Amino acid sequence: MSETSSLFSRNLKKYVGGCHCGAVRFEAELDLSEPLNRCNCTICTKMGGTTTQVPPKTFRVISGAENLGEYRVGDSANFRKFCKRCGVQCFGGGNVEVLGGEFVSINVGCLDGVDLALARIQYWDGRNDNWQAGPGAQPWPLQRA
Repeated sequence: MSETSSLFSRNLKKYVGGCHCGAVRFEAELDLSEPLNRCNCTICTKMGGTTTQVPPKTFRVISGAENLGEYRVGDSANFRKFCKRCGVQCFGGGNVEVLGGEFVSINVGCLDGVDLALARIQYWDGRNDNWQAGPGAQPWPLQRA
């Protein structure tokens, strides 16, 4: 979601993924050698996901769009898409200007054949809307000290 994300990478590779039950499938061009993201905002904390962000033009739903539900916090421009059959949150998206505008946020755990144990992780303070601080090497606390 910053200068270290897939949004600006030149080392893109196509990945395919989907939900647990297989009703939703998608593909995206990503650079998984870049750090992946974890955020402490309320939805990310509950979801527990590890994500990477891509421009919308590099992402597409291959099958199962009719099986997708959408969740937003209030009237936020940002959203999560989940499978209405198994409940897995596969991806989301939105628009955060300080992070470069429109994006698709992919739950990397939904990608086929990707081992998250090998990933480098960076942490964001979304709970405090502190995007300008950039990513950190350690998780941000849920509450400010």
